[in-house]
Amino acid sequence: MRIALNGFGRIGKNFLRSVLSDKKALSILQVVVINVGKGDPEAAALAFKYDSLMGTYPGAVSYSQGKLHIDDVSIAVVRELDPSKAPWKNYSIDWVVEASGHFTSREGASKHIESDAHNVLITAPAKDEDITIIPGVNLSAYKKESHKIVSLGSCTSNALFLMLKVLNDSFGIIQASMTTVHAYTNTQPLLDVDSSISDLRRGRAAALNIVPTTTGAMDVVGRLMPELSGKIFGCSLRVPVAKVSLIDCTAFLGTSLTKESVNKAFLDASKTVMKGLIEYTDLPLVSSDYSGNGHSVVIDSLMTQAQGNFAKVFGWYDNEWGYSERVKDFLLFVARG
Repeated sequence: MRIALNGFGRIGKNFLRSVLSDKKALSILQVVVINVGKGDPEAAALAFKYDSLMGTYPGAVSYSQGKLHIDDVSIAVVRELDPSKAPWKNYSIDWVVEASGHFTSREGASKHIESDAHNVLITAPAKDEDITIIPGVNLSAYKKESHKIVSLGSCTSNALFLMLKVLNDSFGIIQASMTTVHAYTNTQPLLDVDSSISDLRRGRAAALNIVPTTTGAMDVVGRLMPELSGKIFGCSLRVPVAKVSLIDCTAFLGTSLTKESVNKAFLDASKTVMKGLIEYTDLPLVSSDYSGNGHSVVIDSLMTQAQGNFAKVFGWYDNEWGYSERVKDFLLFVARG
């Protein structure tokens, strides 16, 4: 499978590292070109090699003659702000991984197809896409013939909907709420900015504040789990942590339960239908301990609470690496047919 990577920010770099560190994936997924937009290719090479969150890439990285050289892999680098003018035809692109954060609507993503890419995978919540896929929830719904513009939702969606599915399948959800205690991201400023932005709180200094805001995970409940439409609400608290987030999910369920029964449901799922997607832990760990964890969510069994029909479940997730692993997994799923 021939892949173009449009955007080389947090998810773009994490995804490329994920593929390069996986020999089986590397034999199937060929990233042949990266569009850095207005970025500088030599700076992109340096940023890939030296990353403040992932650490230093262990192999050789350089840029020369229009290509990024990583160990024995050479990837063309282009600079194009308009996807409709991207040179995908020259590279026979099967999938564009849209990781720029800018072309998340059908209108924007379709420009890649205008440039002769066959399919687009949007690494964010999307608008008017053909389908949103959350591995572990609706992967089997993907249809190669009709789903050309696919969204993989958000990192929070991938964590939350696995938690909701286990709770709903095991006990039946009547109502639920969630709060994601989320690491700050590049969409937030280091220092306060002026009030011209629509979300005034999001304009405050990311590393100095707890910032209440919304989460895109709520927008896709009806599409992914229609039986829960109107039953789930939530918000996000952006906190002064650069990586790893935590979901606090509280649910009113259709049956009486105990902490042990709730934990058993998640433990069983982590060993069977959700293996590789959900991890279960009984260790007293903190956020940094989950950095680099490739699961969509790690259930913290020590924090589970239950009383009557109410349950509170906590799930950790590396909002960069775990999500990038799902991008890789989806493309492998498609490539293998």
